[in-house]
Amino acid sequence: MPIKRVICPERMRQIPAHFSWVDHRLVRERYIERCDACAAALYLFLVTVADAQGLSYYADTSLVHRLSMAPARLEMARNDLIRIGLIAWQRPLYQVLALDAPPPESAASPRGHPDVATQLERLHAALGKRHA
Repeated sequence: MPIKRVICPERMRQIPAHFSWVDHRLVRERYIERCDACAAALYLFLVTVADAQGLSYYADTSLVHRLSMAPARLEMARNDLIRIGLIAWQRPLYQVLALDAPPPESAASPRGHPDVATQLERLHAALGKRHA
């Protein structure tokens, strides 16, 4: 394994008083693979602005402007993050959720669409019910 060394010591980051973090389990437990770019952008924004309890009050109009997203796209990104189990939302309050539990099981691909195997299972189940 290569030895790590600071590449640019004059710009080495320091932990500021108002610090937020991104849990490594976001990658290690593959949550990030289940997000598209818009959902990941929304999550990064919410993690960055949330207080110690994971709470933030950003209106859709602010988020649409800051993230350069159409309102419908923001809604899709928010729904994806809720489905994946990364956030909770009750207008106007967002909560970034703890990653203590494994991600909810879902038969969705990283973009949120069912994969081919899942579609086939659903088709077989539907056909089986008709012929039963």
